[in-house]
Amino acid sequence: MTPEFLLTALIVVLVPGTGVIYTLATALTRGRTAAVAAALGCTFGIVPAMLAAVLGLAALLHTSALAFQVVKFAGVAFLLYLAWTTLKDSGPLRIEQEETPRALWRVALGGTLINVLNPKLSIFFLAFLPQFLSGDAATATAEMLTLGGVFMALTFIVFVLYGLFAASARDRVLESPRAMIWARRAFAASFAGLGLKLAFERA
Repeated sequence: MTPEFLLTALIVVLVPGTGVIYTLATALTRGRTAAVAAALGCTFGIVPAMLAAVLGLAALLHTSALAFQVVKFAGVAFLLYLAWTTLKDSGPLRIEQEETPRALWRVALGGTLINVLNPKLSIFFLAFLPQFLSGDAATATAEMLTLGGVFMALTFIVFVLYGLFAASARDRVLESPRAMIWARRAFAASFAGLGLKLAFERA
């Protein structure tokens, strides 16, 4: 593992994407504990993409138009579902004062599905990780798993920090019904926009 990998991975994680938007929305509507659950779910959702890259399944997804389209439109449907339920203050991002284990589980599941249903993530890992391998075929699998694990750790840390920052403003937002309405609209528009963007992605 090189400093170049750590820097590149950190930049990739810091760039706001679907997982960051989900974590921020969760933090504002449900608080710190739920934000950590969202970050954990988004991080866990990386595992299938990482394993697909290691096992070569991402290449199959890249070359199979049908498989890519199926996963892609499942992801689009889920993002549009998040947009609708966020706008209506229902679903995993509805405002709740007390978090139950079941509610936190739903938040984490939502974060997991966001990444599992993103076919571009598997292709990203297939293109990204090999750049930082030593070139030794005997250790390639172990190296990819290690790099993927480090990427996941960075994802979790950065997402938690994003969530804690957003949660610190939660009380002020909740005190203003008007601000909460506009926050829901903004997050709903973000999810819808990301869904439409994914809809036009190509393998």
